[in-house]
Amino acid sequence: MRLISPFLKRVVYPGLARTGYLRRRASPGPAVLTYHGVFPEGYRVRDADLDGSLVSARGLRQQLQCLRDHYHIISPEQFLGWLEADQALPPRAVLLTCDDGLRNVVTDMLPVLREFDAQCLFFVTGASASEEAAVLWYEALYLWMQAASPSAVLHLPQAGIEHCTIRPTSRRALWWGMVQKLSCFAEERRQNLLRLLREQMGIPAGWQTSLLRNEAEYRRFCLLDRAGLLELQQAGMAIGAHTLSHPMLAQLPDEEARKEIVAGRSVLQDALSSAIWALAYPFGGPDSISPREPALAEEAGFACAFLNVGGGWGAAMPRFALPRVHVTAQMELGEFEAHISGFYGALRRSLRIA
Repeated sequence: MRLISPFLKRVVYPGLARTGYLRRRASPGPAVLTYHGVFPEGYRVRDADLDGSLVSARGLRQQLQCLRDHYHIISPEQFLGWLEADQALPPRAVLLTCDDGLRNVVTDMLPVLREFDAQCLFFVTGASASEEAAVLWYEALYLWMQAASPSAVLHLPQAGIEHCTIRPTSRRALWWGMVQKLSCFAEERRQNLLRLLREQMGIPAGWQTSLLRNEAEYRRFCLLDRAGLLELQQAGMAIGAHTLSHPMLAQLPDEEARKEIVAGRSVLQDALSSAIWALAYPFGGPDSISPREPALAEEAGFACAFLNVGGGWGAAMPRFALPRVHVTAQMELGEFEAHISGFYGALRRSLRIA
């Protein structure tokens, strides 16, 4: 199986893309792509896992050129019209979305979108409604773990963290386990627990200063503020909600999950004085979304909600669990088209390969 996957990515997918087979698989409904930002100029990749969801500006240009040549990039408003009123879409329609609202979506992604006259639906957290620079809590946690004292022992029994040491070989697994555990808590309680973990790692309270002083690091890790959201709006982009603080919703009690969804929408609407009609679930995979979340999204008044998996033509399109293709740093054009067409998903289901 390990040999088959590289063969598919380097030989099969590019070959099928060159023949036009993949785009001929198009179905009447749209395919939805999701990005997480663009590497800022001068940024050095810290960690392949942490940074793997971002793409290069060059890679984004190649993908948008491919879409312009062979597909039709639709606007968020066109997508909503199709979803709500069954309005016709052009053949091989593709919707662009982007999660998290990092600073680089304005400084590094927006200029590329403008080159191609492409619109995108940006999903941001409640933190972007403020005037202060903020960092996603789970990325901050990973950065702390990278910089932690070698002698640090993490012990936070109230969060189910017992005498853990941070080793490079097991750091990602330990981090992901803590993300799951900390997602069980409401935002204020989670922030208090994160503070205790930071102190145990020997990270000073002013740790963000170095990010703010380094332009590339600032663009990579800091979130948009209200001014950045307004800049996106003025450029013709749409804004959607990504909850209040980006926890794994399935880990939260009912009322806290509802608060994350409802308040995340409310603060953005107040900040932008415009309706927020779409939600993207944080993380958006099977381990972070339960059957409860689509019902909460509908109850909160959203027109639709998006997953982060399962995308491509031919996928079922339930309004409050819309699948998307997650575009990653390592995705070449052939694989990109294989995902859009649904060929990747169909083949993976039949062969059970990655």
